Amino acid sequence: MANQFKHRWRSDLLIVIGLLCLLFLVFVAFLNWMLALAGVVILALAITWFIVNETQFDKELVEYIAGLSYRLKQVGDEALLQMPVGIILYNRSERIEWCNPYLATIQTSGDALIGRPLQDLSVSLIELLHSDKDSSIVLIGGRKFRVRIKRADRLLYFTDITDLLKIKKAYYNEHVVLALIFLDNYDEVTQGLDDQVRSAISNKSTTAIKKWASAHGIYLRRTAADRFLAVMNEKVLKEIEEGHFSILDQVREITIPLSHIPLTLSIGVGAGTAMLEDLGAFAQSALDLGLGRGGDQAVIKRPDGDVKFYGGKSNPIEKRTRVRARVISHALSELMLESDQVLIMGHRSPDLDSVGACIGVMKIAHANGRSAKIIRDPGERLSGVVRLMEEVQKDRHLWSHFISKEEAREQVTKRTLIVVVDTHRPSMVVAPELLQEVHRVVIIDHHRRAEEFIKAPVLVYMEPYASSTSELVTELLEYQTNERPLDVIEATAILGGIAVDTKNFTLRTGFRTFDAASYLRAHGADTILVQKFLCDDLDQFNQRADLIRRTEVYRSAIALTAGEENRTYDQVLIAQTADTLLTLEGIRSSFVVALRDDGKVGISARSLGEINVQIIMESLGGGGHLNNAATQLSGLTVPEATDKVKKAIDTYFEGGLS
Repeated sequence: MANQFKHRWRSDLLIVIGLLCLLFLVFVAFLNWMLALAGVVILALAITWFIVNETQFDKELVEYIAGLSYRLKQVGDEALLQMPVGIILYNRSERIEWCNPYLATIQTSGDALIGRPLQDLSVSLIELLHSDKDSSIVLIGGRKFRVRIKRADRLLYFTDITDLLKIKKAYYNEHVVLALIFLDNYDEVTQGLDDQVRSAISNKSTTAIKKWASAHGIYLRRTAADRFLAVMNEKVLKEIEEGHFSILDQVREITIPLSHIPLTLSIGVGAGTAMLEDLGAFAQSALDLGLGRGGDQAVIKRPDGDVKFYGGKSNPIEKRTRVRARVISHALSELMLESDQVLIMGHRSPDLDSVGACIGVMKIAHANGRSAKIIRDPGERLSGVVRLMEEVQKDRHLWSHFISKEEAREQVTKRTLIVVVDTHRPSMVVAPELLQEVHRVVIIDHHRRAEEFIKAPVLVYMEPYASSTSELVTELLEYQTNERPLDVIEATAILGGIAVDTKNFTLRTGFRTFDAASYLRAHGADTILVQKFLCDDLDQFNQRADLIRRTEVYRSAIALTAGEENRTYDQVLIAQTADTLLTLEGIRSSFVVALRDDGKVGISARSLGEINVQIIMESLGGGGHLNNAATQLSGLTVPEATDKVKKAIDTYFEGGLS
């Protein structure tokens, strides 16, 4: 194009010059005709030369364009037929009308593709056609292709990305992963043992961890008597995940013959980033999360917030020292003294444990000379604590310490201390909006720590080994130097909290549970009144009996019952039914599925310890303890939720949950 433009410019210039020369010769002819004649001859020769040259140029230009067109066509044919990009034209019936030779070489059947349905090449192509996507990865002949679609032209392009994906996978597999390994209860297990047994436990556990690390190619470094640092990559981590962190079971099993208390591990893993500092922070955070859930488990944490749990199959071991309770009690007193008031709240749909723990924290605040109010929701149903609240309302002094969410919002200041009991999930507290307004929050809870957690609390007292939050609060009360005497209703409410979570001291009790109960009994707790709080009316009894009548035995030892599809049940009733089913002969675990008043499907799960219902409920978005867990599902019918529970149970027994 540049040469053509230059040629045109030159031609136009020569024409102009020729005209000027002709005019000049006409002028010269008036002066000297001989000179003018010579000029005409020269001009004629120049014009002749120009015409010949122009003709030759046009001929060469035509030949050049023809050659270029041929080359472009040849290149186009080469690109269409020989380049390693597959092309398919399909018709309205989703059959192949045409494909280039490259695509014919990647299909494995050896038959011609033209005229065959697209699904013969890959079912994924049909899914792509019927979706809103512009591209997708499709497996054909053992190789992966990025398929791009132009629906207007009914055209598919195939690009082989198999090698690229292998490179990406290899790069990902080499990413560094850090893990912190902690012997949860080394001091508790070895306490009181002679040196020989203690040395044997240490040697066997250390040897097992080292063999496990060596088998997987992990760099292991012992940093303390009960701590290890492990360095691996993503490929090794995947292998360990596929084995469900078998080292947890190995260490527990090899120490059982040496001690009546099994030694357990907690592993915090940081992965998913190239920043070593972040990996260390993720690993420590994961370890804290595992320990907060009772230990004996591995936790993997990544930058995207994805957290995976493995293990947690054993009951948390009760600590054999009260040092932490005394330290927490003192720290709580200091925080209260630094605050102008204390607001206390439990979870929505409160039970006896939640209300009893709130009353206990209120007494701690009074012992430190601080005003304390318990936040309640007047519009919420109190089916689980209706009799307790009736007794509280009879005591005008005690009832004056209960306020609504609106009143609490009006009273809150920058120096207010909020104490959350019996939960650590911000979505479950009575007034979650207050957590955004106050920066001083204390958590006292006995549940295993979940991924959802109140942001930046100033003090956390979470002990999954404890029977109830009321037990923890009772211990904190015991260590208050300015202890205030408990009224009968106050002591009874706290004792009721312990009783309801231990099923009248039959499940999840330790020696400290009975110590706390003894303390409350000595301060006037009325056991007859506790039974009054726990009893239910005839209507509840009949509803529970109806649910029990619908029970089926699943997998030989699991009682599974589902409520009527269009009938709502109280959450407390659902939980009580699960407890009752567990008392039947031959039943090791129970699951109750029923529609709640809020439109969600509530699921309560109980176990005698052989089946870990916490893991099963966590797979459905819930949580709890090894033998007491629950969850709520939205957007499902009762039969659909029941099917999900059965699938989760099947997955658990097949080893898919850990």
